[in-house]
Amino acid sequence: MPMTKRASSRGRKYGKLASDKVERAMHEYKRGELKSGRSGKTVKSRKQAIAIGLSEARARGGKVLKRAEGLGEPSFRERLPRRRRL
Repeated sequence: MPMTKRASSRGRKYGKLASDKVERAMHEYKRGELKSGRSGKTVKSRKQAIAIGLSEARARGGKVLKRAEGLGEPSFRERLPRRRRL
């Protein structure tokens, strides 16, 4: 199917640097050599390997989408039940 004019004019979401960093991270992950930053443990998840590559590209100033917000553990206030108004 040919791409519509609107879809093709948007451009790329990720730049070349992001692609290269993710490719390098996946290569290390497949060989079992990719370590996580803080703890230094071996990465066992494909998604984590991609996240490490994107994070490195972001640190070098590459074109990468912003990090997703709102994921993970809800804050203390969000866990509190809402009061009922009388």
